Amino acid sequence: MQRCGGEPVRRWGVPLTVSAAVLAVALPVPVADATSGPKVGAKGAYLLDSGADRPLWGKAADSRRQMASITKIMTAVVVLDTPGVNLDRQIAVKQSYRDYVARTEASTADLRTGDRLTVRQMLYALMLPSGCDAAYALADTFGSGATEAARTKSFISKMNKKAARLGLRNTSYDSFDGISSRGGNLSTPRDLAELARHALGDRVFREVTGAASTQQKAKNVNRLYTWYNTNKLLGSYRGVTGIKTGTTSAAGPCLVFAARQGGRTVVGVILNDPTQRYPDAARMLDYAFKKHTPLKLRQLPETARED
Repeated sequence: MQRCGGEPVRRWGVPLTVSAAVLAVALPVPVADATSGPKVGAKGAYLLDSGADRPLWGKAADSRRQMASITKIMTAVVVLDTPGVNLDRQIAVKQSYRDYVARTEASTADLRTGDRLTVRQMLYALMLPSGCDAAYALADTFGSGATEAARTKSFISKMNKKAARLGLRNTSYDSFDGISSRGGNLSTPRDLAELARHALGDRVFREVTGAASTQQKAKNVNRLYTWYNTNKLLGSYRGVTGIKTGTTSAAGPCLVFAARQGGRTVVGVILNDPTQRYPDAARMLDYAFKKHTPLKLRQLPETARED
């Protein structure tokens, strides 16, 4: 597996003095004022030139908000950044995973009790239909402790430690999937763009989130799962490569997206967009690439999950 070389580091230039270096680390990079950029209905938004790690534009870029299933980006990152992770390791689906999504009325990959899927397959179940049952399975598998509660709590702790190592100072997690009972699952558009930049450095993450759909067969029974990517921007705007949707009543419609044109990769974030997150994302990408790209949204089958 190809990995990006360590955690992403903001490049501030060569400091002239120690105090200047401290000041540079303490202050966020300024972005273009929201009034001078694309007009979007999102409460918070951000654009990042991923290759140069250079901010392009932001709207309330450092305001903390709930992020719904955008949380699952970090879920995937913690799994993929686990030293020596075996993507072919099989995970048995427990009834407790199904009970959890039924109890919380969460989005689901409709995993069946007793089926065995690999870690790689669970990542597809996590990121395409936004399966909270898959998030539970991964947290239970990659956390530590004697009980499911202990293991999932341990996994959430790993998410917070990863956020700290990545320098995401305004990000905190209290769930492994975005279902936040206490409202402590928070981040900012700027932090989420940096997280996405890190995640996209992993080849498997790019392959998973870049798939419009997938079919995966359970390893121990003759059952075929078909999952569709809830990100309608994928396949609708030229160059879009991912990455994740999220919606709850508290967070509103959210979207983290990436697109590549002309050798440049741009990452965008939309939090709590009460209007139309996909047209807003397209306007943001048009602004970044300085060209208009027609948008015709990919339609999901009636059986597909929405997020």
